[in-house]
Amino acid sequence: MNTREVHVCERLKRLGFARSNRIKLYGLQFELVSDPLIAADNVIFVDGVENKSGKLTRVPIPLTVVRMAMDQVRDAVAAA
Repeated sequence: MNTREVHVCERLKRLGFARSNRIKLYGLQFELVSDPLIAADNVIFVDGVENKSGKLTRVPIPLTVVRMAMDQVRDAVAAA
């Protein structure tokens, strides 16, 4: 993972996509069991246990959230 990807993952964690957090995505509630995982450009997942079924699922973080985090990292680097 390069430095930019590390910063994007850190930003996503601050936005709530961190291990042990509870989130609601795609109409389902999840208990996250991993921090963000980068699969490809603009494709980032978190592993979560779906509350109703108890099933472990790899959940994609919405692209709008990923892009927002990437933009914030880019802006922070540009300001530094």
